[in-house]
Amino acid sequence: MQAVIRRASKEDVENVREFLSRAGLGTDGLTDETVDHFLLLENEDGSLRGSLGMEGFGEDGLLRSLVVSPGQADKEIFVLFDQMVQLAKEKGMRSLFLATNKSVALPFFELMGFKRVEREQLPSGFFQSEHIRHVLNVDNSLFLKFSL
Repeated sequence: MQAVIRRASKEDVENVREFLSRAGLGTDGLTDETVDHFLLLENEDGSLRGSLGMEGFGEDGLLRSLVVSPGQADKEIFVLFDQMVQLAKEKGMRSLFLATNKSVALPFFELMGFKRVEREQLPSGFFQSEHIRHVLNVDNSLFLKFSL
């Protein structure tokens, strides 16, 4: 079955919230106004198989809510990231950041072009984000940056 990637709309908010909750992720910041910063990976029948969101802070974006269902091809995940880069550029962003506490994910993100940065290198606006404040309190949290 061919996967489809599309930008989320207001009609998707509840479905995305349920999808993220089932994956154990928070849904703070996912609103009717911010949902257009989310991309959805769906099967041809419209069933949700993945998501990737972005929180905007001026010219910087913070990636969040990366969830993919088991069995998704690596190629689809790469395309999801590529589409997010395009969305970030469209929204006038110059950099994308992400936070993770999973060091096993580093090779994947580095392959995508992300470079590790220290907390002190994060844009000051990020510290307003509930997501970042939570990540800062998680042991072994790592931050990465992708320049657009």
